[in-house]
Amino acid sequence: MDHVAHFHREITAFQNATSRAAAMDGAPLVPSCPGWSVADLIVHLGGVHRGLTRIIEDGLSGLPDTSDLSFLRLPADLTGWPRPENAPNRGPIPRGLGEWFAEGAALLEERFRAHDPATPAWTWSAERSVGFWTRMQAIEAAVHRWDAESALGAAGPMDPELAADAVTQTFQVMAPARRGWTQAPPGLGERYRFRQGDGPGVWTVRFDADAIHLSASPPGADAGPTADSPATDGPVTDGLATDGLATDGAAADGLAADGPADAGPADVEVTGTASDLMLYLWRRIPEDRLEVRGDPRLLDRYFVLVPPV
Repeated sequence: MDHVAHFHREITAFQNATSRAAAMDGAPLVPSCPGWSVADLIVHLGGVHRGLTRIIEDGLSGLPDTSDLSFLRLPADLTGWPRPENAPNRGPIPRGLGEWFAEGAALLEERFRAHDPATPAWTWSAERSVGFWTRMQAIEAAVHRWDAESALGAAGPMDPELAADAVTQTFQVMAPARRGWTQAPPGLGERYRFRQGDGPGVWTVRFDADAIHLSASPPGADAGPTADSPATDGPVTDGLATDGLATDGAAADGLAADGPADAGPADVEVTGTASDLMLYLWRRIPEDRLEVRGDPRLLDRYFVLVPPV
């Protein structure tokens, strides 16, 4: 999969949406990101991009030093820029903010294209490579593109290929990480099946004590590297919070592969398009957008086992 191409497309769509928001009298609120406006969302994602560019460029062994904000390459004039203490910032989106974001996204894309995905790079995951960030940032760009579009009234669906990969990545990377970040309760053998209605994807996930067991099809979607040093979202700088960048924390238990994804019963099975499955797992849409078979109460339990962060 060409994650760089997906990143480019989603960032372009994000910029289109935020440009429309900038033409309004004030920055609209983002319903899927409570407490943020579109201006806050731009600053957030732009900060992620600048931090990752520094990590890849300089071969850092952790997050950039926030006592030196030069990695953000902020303009001299910050008049009208959103401040974190004022969130949600509802004032007009300054033109310079959009330009700063576009420059930072382009710089990060250049770094992705210039490096082999296997190039070592610090991450909060067991997979320490530029490829980890390319995949993570394609997914994050898609999620926040959807957020920005939803703030304007109508969000387009995810690309099916990227969405299916994001479902796999949720169970490979994000679910183990979020459990570790939040000290989630142990699993009691709960077995969930997620079925793609517009493609061949099937993911069966079983929570057993601190372990997550994943069976996925088609072949190639089974368990991969897992997060081993998670932490909650936090500010990289004053107002530049990141979910793509996290500080080290307690280790998460590994991810194991079970048998065929369709084998055996599941306590609850959820069917939807790849886009809707991805958005549901990222807490962007409710379960009533999906077909649910089995005990629906277990869907609430899923987000206890894998808390949002």
